Amino acid sequence: MRPDLAAIIGALADRADDFLATAKDRAQGRAAIEEEITLEYPGLASADRAEIVHGVMAVLEDEDFFGTEFVGDPFADEAEDPES
Repeated sequence: MRPDLAAIIGALADRADDFLATAKDRAQGRAAIEEEITLEYPGLASADRAEIVHGVMAVLEDEDFFGTEFVGDPFADEAEDPES
């Protein structure tokens, strides 16, 4: 990774609380990161943008920024098999 991209990734990850305040999940987070890159760094090539988004998402995942997502109720009793 180029040092300048690493600096951008670090800067965006440091400011994530500000521009991701309304993001409810990873997809919205990714979209907000892409929008922030467009606003702050409009001259970047698409490959650089993709690398930055990936890098920022990786930092945020490591920090558990989006929390744990469950499908259904993790505390509900398991459904019994009607054929047993």
